[in-house]
Amino acid sequence: KWMSSLEAKFEDAKDKKPTAEKLERLRREKINRFRNQHRINIQGTDLPDPIATFDQLQKEYKVHPKIMENIQAAGFHVPTPIQMQAIPVMLHGREVLASAPTGSGKTLAFCIPLLTHLKQPRNKGFRALIISPTRELACQTHRELVKLAEGTGFRIHMIHKAAEAAKKFGPKSSKKF
Repeated sequence: KWMSSLEAKFEDAKDKKPTAEKLERLRREKINRFRNQHRINIQGTDLPDPIATFDQLQKEYKVHPKIMENIQAAGFHVPTPIQMQAIPVMLHGREVLASAPTGSGKTLAFCIPLLTHLKQPRNKGFRALIISPTRELACQTHRELVKLAEGTGFRIHMIHKAAEAAKKFGPKSSKKF
């Protein structure tokens, strides 16, 4: 009798399939463990899951293959914590206020979604503008964007003086943009 009741419990356990709620709860727990492991703190509602590899960008977000190639060529193999979470958030069109130490990959974290949202080059003037507080940071951002956009057809410019901009882009550029 004892064995038959034990077998019955075992059979009952086999028949029970995980519910959608339980699967979602387990998925959320796994994501929270991943965020804790990488010290990612995030606030908001309906947040996209972080990425663990750059390959996920092409699979899940259809990032241009040439951009993916440039990421690999630049020596980036595994995303940093800021990139793991900020890139998916921005690719979902959400606003981000991010804080991370110097050298943690913030520039790449916003450049990849920027180029992905622009999709392809067009002759429609300036389509994105990045404002930097210092010339050094502007130079770094420009350098990273040039590397990242190589071979895609995007034209990356750095404007740091209005007079030079008028010469470089024409006198009507200041009125047009």
